[in-house]
Amino acid sequence: MAQKLDDSTRDEHLAPLMRAGWEMVEGRDAIKKTFVFGDFTEAFAFMTGTALWAEKWDHHPEWSNVYKTVEVTLTTHDVGGLSELDIKLASKMDNLA
Repeated sequence: MAQKLDDSTRDEHLAPLMRAGWEMVEGRDAIKKTFVFGDFTEAFAFMTGTALWAEKWDHHPEWSNVYKTVEVTLTTHDVGGLSELDIKLASKMDNLA
């Protein structure tokens, strides 16, 4: 089972994601990012690729898609905040984008 990020490693894990455009969600222990693609097909391909990894890792994003834009929020509901699964999925999403 996932563990909530502890204070000693939290900044170390989050810093690279913040530099890549992820932001903290106000009022929640969660991160968010908006991905903008060239068109709907590219956005949907990104979501499909992400979905395969999300299923493999049994960790699913909160997300929405409007045309070429995908808005993503990541948190681990089972631990009540951010976990290593969120870091892993955010990094994978950045690589897929």
